[in-house]
Amino acid sequence: MLRVIATATLLAIAGTAFAAAQQSVLLRERVVVQGATVTLGDLFEGVEGDAASVTLARAPQPGSRTFLDPAWVSRQASRNGLEWANATGMERVAVERASQSLSAGEIADMIAAHMYRETGRSHEVTLSNRMLSIHAPVDASGSPEIVRLELDGRTGPFRAEIRTHDGGDAVTITGRADPVMDVPVLGRPVARGEVIEAGDIEWVRMRSDRIRPDAITSERALIGQEARRALRAGEALRGYDLREPAAITRGETVALVFQSGPLTLTARARALENAALGQTVRFVNLQSNRTVEGVVEGPGRARVTGATSNIF
Repeated sequence: MLRVIATATLLAIAGTAFAAAQQSVLLRERVVVQGATVTLGDLFEGVEGDAASVTLARAPQPGSRTFLDPAWVSRQASRNGLEWANATGMERVAVERASQSLSAGEIADMIAAHMYRETGRSHEVTLSNRMLSIHAPVDASGSPEIVRLELDGRTGPFRAEIRTHDGGDAVTITGRADPVMDVPVLGRPVARGEVIEAGDIEWVRMRSDRIRPDAITSERALIGQEARRALRAGEALRGYDLREPAAITRGETVALVFQSGPLTLTARARALENAALGQTVRFVNLQSNRTVEGVVEGPGRARVTGATSNIF
């Protein structure tokens, strides 16, 4: 009887010693691994020595997530001298793998740059999956590169293969590429009759198929022009939208000049309509009350042709 009691006492003491040897650990708030495996040191805070390097599972693909069973994790921890109680009762342990990533926008820019080098034209690239991102290991060497690009003609659907890093597998990307061009537009609304200045102009990139054939593509063709109608900001302008600013306005009194050889005659006349430089318009001679046509030469001055009897 004494021998049985002694044996039980020894077992109790051994169990107490084993429990004391267990290191209580806390699961990291967010488990992110760098390499291709998941270790106890990745999962738990403050784990050192051999236990930290014990491999539990393969890591997910770069930029992806996997889940581990908490009960299984607890058993593996216990086998390596760690005690994790899972006090919060979580149902799964999430493990993420860090990565170098390319967003959809960066991928589109990369493909557009490649197309420009190949065709000499700028393109607007839209991916089929606009939320796409591709990933490479954090320790990968080399830069992303396009290893193949197939374009249906000069525009339209494309298929590209991108290798994210040296030794990596190519990822297939699909989408659409449309030629674009830079167009001068107004940076602010311009009222009818207002003259456009250099500071009013901005450049924007537009798809070529959305620009009218008669659109103005030169900044010089806008500066100094008068709005024929109210114009909105950000829209491509056409020649019809603009005109030369009036050098003479309707009802204005001007000097009407006739010249023939050494003979120069001048009369005061009233303009019957607005007119730009070089434009032929009608005037009324205020002395003879005759209506004549003249070519505007500048503010307040017009030149007429024909017999002087038609002027005075």
